[in-house]
Amino acid sequence: MNYRHAFHAGNFADVHKHALLARLVDYLKRKDKPFRVYDTHAGIGVYDLTADEAVRTGEFHQGIQRVLASDADQHPLLSDYLAIVRELNKQLELPSYPGSPYIVRQMLRRQDRLSAYELHPADFKTLASHFAGDVQVKTIELDGWLALGGHVPPKEKRGLVLIDPPFEAVDEFSRIVEQLSRAWQRWSSGIYAIWYPIKRRSVVEEFHRQLAQSGIANIVAAEFCRESDADEHRLVGSGLIVINPPYVFAQEAQTIMDILQPLLAISPNARGTIKTLAGERQ
Repeated sequence: MNYRHAFHAGNFADVHKHALLARLVDYLKRKDKPFRVYDTHAGIGVYDLTADEAVRTGEFHQGIQRVLASDADQHPLLSDYLAIVRELNKQLELPSYPGSPYIVRQMLRRQDRLSAYELHPADFKTLASHFAGDVQVKTIELDGWLALGGHVPPKEKRGLVLIDPPFEAVDEFSRIVEQLSRAWQRWSSGIYAIWYPIKRRSVVEEFHRQLAQSGIANIVAAEFCRESDADEHRLVGSGLIVINPPYVFAQEAQTIMDILQPLLAISPNARGTIKTLAGERQ
C-alpha cells in the first residue's frame, strides 16, 4: 500500500466528493430515526496542509483554498461542509483539511453512528487517535472491502456506505462492481457513494457499463472535470457514483458543481454532469 492521501488532501477532487457527501448525510438527518455511516477507506481523519506531503504537491491551492477565498459559504448547499472546514482550521490554528470521517462525525446527531475502517497500520493509529473515547464512532483496523461484505446491513437499517479506495490495483474498478453487487444483495435499501478518479474516459465508460449491467438499481454518476476529459493518464476529474440517491440529490449535485466550476476550473472545458446509469426497480 503506497498511496498516501496526505499528498492530495484538499484538492479539487476532495472538494467535489466531500461537498456531495455532506448533502447525502444531511438528507439522512431529515428523519428522526438513527442511521449509520460506513467509511470503508477512512484514511487518517484530518490532514495537516503544512506537512511536507501537502506542501510538496500543493494541490490544495487549486482546491479548498480557492473555495474558501470565495463567497461559496453563502450558498446553503455548501454552507455545512465549508463551516466544518473553517471550524477545524480555527480549532487547530493551522491550515488543515478534514477527511471524510471527520466531516461525517461533525454532522451526526446523538442517535447516529459512524464506522470507519483503515487497513494501513500507521494511518489507522492516527485515525483512531482523532476519535478516542467517542462512543458514536467505531474505528476498525481492517480492509474496508471485508467490512463491506460482513458488516452490512446495520442494525439501524438506515445509512450510507462511502467507498473511497486508493485505486492502486489495476482491477480496482472491476473489484468495486463485484463488491458492490454483493453488498447490495445484502442491503439493497442503503445509500452507497463511490468515489472514482477520471483519467481515461474509456476506462470510466467501461466502469459505467459494468455498473449498468450489474443488476443494481437506481444508480447515478455525478462527475466534475476541471478540464477536458480526453484520454489522459493524469487526474482531470472526480466522479461519485451514488446508489439509491435521495430524490433531491441529482438537482443539488448539479447546482453544487455549477458553483464549483468557476472556482476549480483550469480550462474553459471544465464542467459538471449528472448521468443516470440504472433506473429504479420496477
